[in-house]
Amino acid sequence: MPVVSPRTSPLHDRHVAAGAKLADFGGWSMPIEYAGGGVLAEHAAVREGVGLFDVSHLGTGTVRGPGAAALVDASLTNDLGRIGPGQAQYTLCCVPDGEADAGGVVDDLIVYLHGPDDVLLVPNAANAAEVLARLAAAAPPGVTVTDRHEEVAVLAVQGPRSAAVLAAAGLTAGTGGADLDYMAFSGGEGREVTVCRTGYTGEHGYELLAPAERAGALWDRLLEAGAAEGIRPCGLGARDTLRTEMGYPLHGHELSPQITPNQARSGWAVGWRKPAFWGREALLAEREAGPARLLWGLRAPGRGIPRPGMAVLDGAGARVGEVTSGTFSPSLRTGIALALLDTAAGVAAGAELAVDVRGRPQPVEVVKPPFVPSHVR
Repeated sequence: MPVVSPRTSPLHDRHVAAGAKLADFGGWSMPIEYAGGGVLAEHAAVREGVGLFDVSHLGTGTVRGPGAAALVDASLTNDLGRIGPGQAQYTLCCVPDGEADAGGVVDDLIVYLHGPDDVLLVPNAANAAEVLARLAAAAPPGVTVTDRHEEVAVLAVQGPRSAAVLAAAGLTAGTGGADLDYMAFSGGEGREVTVCRTGYTGEHGYELLAPAERAGALWDRLLEAGAAEGIRPCGLGARDTLRTEMGYPLHGHELSPQITPNQARSGWAVGWRKPAFWGREALLAEREAGPARLLWGLRAPGRGIPRPGMAVLDGAGARVGEVTSGTFSPSLRTGIALALLDTAAGVAAGAELAVDVRGRPQPVEVVKPPFVPSHVR
């Protein structure tokens, strides 16, 4: 079979020039960390000041035409009726009833609602094509689903000094000079940059969508504007430690076609009263019966760091679950993890379990995430 080279971000040359360590992520060559500090320094920049991420591997797609929002609402889990134009919403694309793994998660994504006939989607890199294909197959006449993955760059400015950076860059976009509300956005078709008050770090922050050909100029503009605030380019390594500290799910780890929103504690992103969405009957049945496993946090007081795939053991050494994500927490200076644990084991916050770290049981305490306080609002 021919070797398929990973796709590159429109900011690839900037990353190379900055000495970034690159790795394949969802089929894209993306920066994991930068020279001159690495993950720990980048993580600290976001928690204490401000960091700039290139997340252009994320997909983008538009759904347009009469009834576009209605199509999205009838397909994805969350209730678009909860928001209005100019607002964004976290939602899930689940496996439809009647298919194998019904109720499992094809992807989690952000929906930008421009209006009843105009919706922008931001799915994950590896799943973007499938999400858009499923919507296109379900679209009524007159509604067009378009993949814009190569056309749009996505940048994230995250941290307590992020608002100051956007103001210095001339990108403050709230009403009357005020900041945007959480999950609100400004801009869109015909505007240079769409700015949304969201992110994946647990800090006050923004995600910016811009035409790919303008990404380099926007990156340079933000670094220049943020110099006085100590802005630091950050890679996907710090993005992962930041989101794990918040207990945010990552598709392929805490969410998958075999892991449902009920199991992942993502039922808050499901419009349970809606008459229709993909996987509705399977998820309602599981919710009524109670999921067989639930997502918990684990905090390790010792030196071992839990890693994905490691078994979680009870006091008798019996397996009661599996680690889905695990890392060293730069904020807490200890190992932390997310894990799916069997509900039959009766696990509760404060319970003491162990993780099998290369054949040696590592004690862990069960906690309910987040591991550190959220400052997104």
